[in-house]
Amino acid sequence: MASSTGGGWAQLRQQARSLETQTGNLFHNYSQFASMTKPSPTPTDEELRIESQLKDLLERRESLISQLTRLLDSEATLTSSALKQNNLSRHREVLQDHRRELQRLSSAIAESRDRANLLSNVRSDIDAYRASNPGAAEAEYMLQERGRIDESHNMMDGVLSQAYAINENFGLQRETLASINRRIVNAANQVPGMNALLGKIGSKRRRDAIILGVFIGVCVLLLFFLR
Repeated sequence: MASSTGGGWAQLRQQARSLETQTGNLFHNYSQFASMTKPSPTPTDEELRIESQLKDLLERRESLISQLTRLLDSEATLTSSALKQNNLSRHREVLQDHRRELQRLSSAIAESRDRANLLSNVRSDIDAYRASNPGAAEAEYMLQERGRIDESHNMMDGVLSQAYAINENFGLQRETLASINRRIVNAANQVPGMNALLGKIGSKRRRDAIILGVFIGVCVLLLFFLR
């Protein structure tokens, strides 16, 4: 009896793991309906099929867990395994997680569809109102154009403000450079003999340049006649 019970436990556990894997694969496909930016107005056949399969898998797993529980209880008079208790607890936890995930995805899909339908209805109402009230549609168009013109004006004002700020900055820089130049000139004038010294230095440089030029010219002439 113990052998047959152990075999039944292993077989049921294998089925439970297989159904858990199938559930995870279906959740991957089902979650795509919740991530759609433009869901269909009503549930598609594919969506209903996957949702039905998920519910069926959850029910089958619930039945398997009940069978595993009865097998484990029948072993109470023998030697119940702590490992089997842990396995059974894990299957229950995964089942509860998957039930919550199905509820979450179903709510997300419904909210996404309701939001899309609401936006579609609002657009339809706006289009119908515009069609029945051409004057109001024209006024709305003029308001939109006025808004775009105001936005362009604001952008131009911003560019002009930046240009004025840059021009003012350049003016401040010119004033700073002129002030520095005046300070240098004043400092040179306040030092006795500074201008005369600068003049002598300039004269000496010009004289040295003339002498060097004459020397180079003589050398060139000598080379030319000695060839």
